[in-house]
Amino acid sequence: MTFYKGDRLVIEKVRIENFKCIKGTFELDLKQGINILVGNNEAGKSTILEAIHMALCGVFRGKTIKGNLSQYLFNYEVVNEYLNNINQGIINEAPYILIELYLSEGAFPILEGDRFSDKSRLGRTNGIALKIAFDEKYNEEYESLLKSSELVSLPIEYYDVEWYAFSRKPLTSRSIPIKSSFIDVGSSKFQNGSDVYISRIVQNTLEMDEKTKVAQAFRKAKEFFSKDSAIANINTKITGISKLSKKEIELTVDLGSRSTWDGSLITQLNKIPFDYIGKGEQAVIKTELALSNKKSEASSVILIEEPECHISHARLNQLLESIKSNYGDKQIIISTHSSFVANKLGLNNLILLNQQKTVRFNHLKSKDFFEKVAGYDTLRLILCDKAILVEGDSDELVIQRAYMDTHNGRLPIEDNVDVISVGTSFLRFLEIAENLKTTVRVVTDNDGNVAALERKYQDYIDSNKKENIEICYDENVTTGTLTIGTKNPKLFNYNTLEPLLLKDNTLELFNQIFETDYSEEDLHKYMKTHKTECALKIFNYPSNIKYPEYIMRAVQ
Repeated sequence: MTFYKGDRLVIEKVRIENFKCIKGTFELDLKQGINILVGNNEAGKSTILEAIHMALCGVFRGKTIKGNLSQYLFNYEVVNEYLNNINQGIINEAPYILIELYLSEGAFPILEGDRFSDKSRLGRTNGIALKIAFDEKYNEEYESLLKSSELVSLPIEYYDVEWYAFSRKPLTSRSIPIKSSFIDVGSSKFQNGSDVYISRIVQNTLEMDEKTKVAQAFRKAKEFFSKDSAIANINTKITGISKLSKKEIELTVDLGSRSTWDGSLITQLNKIPFDYIGKGEQAVIKTELALSNKKSEASSVILIEEPECHISHARLNQLLESIKSNYGDKQIIISTHSSFVANKLGLNNLILLNQQKTVRFNHLKSKDFFEKVAGYDTLRLILCDKAILVEGDSDELVIQRAYMDTHNGRLPIEDNVDVISVGTSFLRFLEIAENLKTTVRVVTDNDGNVAALERKYQDYIDSNKKENIEICYDENVTTGTLTIGTKNPKLFNYNTLEPLLLKDNTLELFNQIFETDYSEEDLHKYMKTHKTECALKIFNYPSNIKYPEYIMRAVQ
């Protein structure tokens, strides 16, 4: 039975206090459909997914939270501050964890009430909360403990879990009308050879009469085991072992109500137990089963941890297309470190987590481009502190070496500066940089037409210049007489990186670097046709060289 009355279930907001890496209060607004969480390590991506799953299912990493409380669920700093204060005689409120899920208006009237923490909301709101807090009935015992010894850890034995609706109604896993599916490729949870997650999805897919038939067949199989003649002979033998008891000792199968088929049967794929197939294939199957589950109360929210793990590029592309096409009325929350995943699922769905603050990309004009040409390293720009954008590999190598020569041999990345090759998509990356206010330098050739280049970047040059973005290019045009080609000879372009490097150095030096003996014209031709090879030799050259002014402007 579902109580949902709206057009579509949505967790509108998650509010988390003192859980894992979150110190104090963290709030995150979510939207319908796909939400993509990105951020550096320890930003809280996994914490958010685990908090949502715990609030909806009462489960943390495969175990029920009520029977598996641990101090390590709490934020480390919050616990340390509390213990230090207690041991100095300063009595503060014991640390607690609170997870609140605010649901879309009218979603589940049975969950609607006024017991929630968001003070900006008035009246009644739909929602679910899970609170892990000190149980006051232990006050006297706890005070006695404090008098007798120094506290070195959180007294988790005095804590309890309260799981309730905003209506103040206590909840159990059965009474919550919605569920989440947590798909973590890197952490498969198996029980007696059976994947717990798969078993639950299969259960949700079956109708009641089908479940009954499976349960009856399973019971018959267990009874047949007990009646087998080989088992009967074994039971006769082990009964005779005991001389002190006249009661029979038997080897049998648990026929009690707790021994159910879903926890004992093994899920197979092509006759191979599910836990023996590759983790990538496991993730694909789990995700597709969750997406195909049509019951609105079952897996309404799908949580996916780093879907790129263990999956080949082609298979990952298929999985992402399936997610985009089939999520229907489900809400999907994904964490990822992959630019490909973020691009394919839409940068407008991205939520950047940074020091418990969030940045969104709702109105990117380039999101369709990156979705269709998903190989660009957009997350490198999104996650870095500063960036230098270049066109290709050879430019990247030269910029890296120029930076090292001016920063005591340190690579740019050691100073949190990322040098990113973006092809000709500078403007698309600059749109992202504008959104983030990230400090960015663009290093580009003028190709002999300064006016055209300045028109292209007019939003970032002179009167329109953005404080965080600078376009670095040679403002002069260099000419010469060298031509390229025999049938239709064209004037050589002296206004790219390689000719300008040669111009600022000497013919002898570059012949030495490249181990050649060319004239100036032949060296120009060689550097043009061996861009990456020449850049690599410059990068590895033991002595410093000179760089064009616009390169120095970028690296400084």
